[in-house]
Amino acid sequence: MSYLIEILLPARHEHRNQANFELVRDELTRRFGGLTLHTNAPAEGLWKDDDDVELDRIVVAEVMSDELDRSWWAAYREELEARFDQDEIVVRVTEIERL
Repeated sequence: MSYLIEILLPARHEHRNQANFELVRDELTRRFGGLTLHTNAPAEGLWKDDDDVELDRIVVAEVMSDELDRSWWAAYREELEARFDQDEIVVRVTEIERL
């Protein structure tokens, strides 16, 4: 079984977060042997917070792995939340089949 792990990182202050993006790139490339970082066209995320609609621009980082170490990912997510000064960073996983 293989996994695609995606991390949704905040891009609203992209120029200030550039060093953080580079650190994520280096850390995940070193650990997983590769990384895709979608930085050229940040996506927009919308969510409802009470009666207001919030907007966030995100960059998606993704890696593929044959193993899923949930405890490592939980700790890394918490580290990213502190690094990017976020209440929550979404890390999601999808089981994939390589064709």
